[in-house]
Amino acid sequence: MKKVLKIIAFITAIAGAAAAVYVILQKIKARDAHTGYDEENYVSCSCLDDEFTAETVA
Repeated sequence: MKKVLKIIAFITAIAGAAAAVYVILQKIKARDAHTGYDEENYVSCSCLDDEFTAETVA
């Protein structure tokens, strides 16, 4: 019986360690993700400007 409990404890420990690594990696990934407005990669949309529509209408 003790051997079965040791095996269960070992499997539980491995699963806990794997879950901890997963959570840590998710937090690092979320922290490094670019969110929101990125000024250096901003491209204005001129499709709503009056000049743009005037140029495209023949």
